Parts: sequence; structure tokens; C-alpha cells
Amino acid sequence: MIPPFRLTLAVALFAAALAGGAAHAEAAFSADHTPPATKGGFSGPGPSVSSVSQAKKMRDDTQVVLRGNIVQQVSHKKYLFQDSTGTVIVDIDDKDWAGQIVTPQDTVEIYGEVDKDWNSVEVDVERVVVQ
Repeated sequence: MIPPFRLTLAVALFAAALAGGAAHAEAAFSADHTPPATKGGFSGPGPSVSSVSQAKKMRDDTQVVLRGNIVQQVSHKKYLFQDSTGTVIVDIDDKDWAGQIVTPQDTVEIYGEVDKDWNSVEVDVERVVVQ
């Protein structure tokens, strides 16, 4: 049997260790609850810049990068994107603008994926980067 003094001391030390560990774990997370460690992922070649005419020939859900200009808003989330080879409708959610203001004179890179229906091609945008 463990003497009461040692049991009390063991419980107190265990509780202190837990409290310190919890405080450390809580401090390790940022305000948005993501760990401070660098997020992992692939580091290497990705999709290269394609033209609008190439994108229109790609398979549905193919990752694509386009460089050109957003020349006109067509509807709430739909815009007309243009490069030297043609135009395509791009679907850009509000969050994908990342606070950037873009004019028709700005060259942008559009990162997204080809969205093909039976009679149309669009690009579902994941990110817009002003060049």
C-alpha cells in the first residue's frame, strides 16, 4: 500500500504536469486553431500555364492554370476570362478573391479546374493571383 503522503504528492505532481501540458498545447494553437507547424504537402511541378484554347480541350476536372485578364462580370460569380487564344467563363467564389481588387487591365493567373458539361466549358476557380 502507498503511504498517503506519497499518494498525495504523486497526484499533485500528475495534476501539475497535466495543467502544464494543457497550457502548452493551448498555446501551440493559433487563433484559427491550426497548429503552428508548417503545413505539409507536395513540393514539385504542378500544372503549367495553359491557354484558354488548350483548357477547352482538357478533360473534366483537370487542374489548370490560366494567365490573362478578367474582362467582364457575367453574373454573381461568373466572369469572362480572356487570353490571346480566346475566352472562357470562370466561376469565382467570393473567398477566392482573397481581398484583391482586379480590373480588366490587370493580368491575373487563375488556378482551378476544368468544368465540362455536355455543351459548355467553364473553369471553377480555386485561387486568383494578380501578376
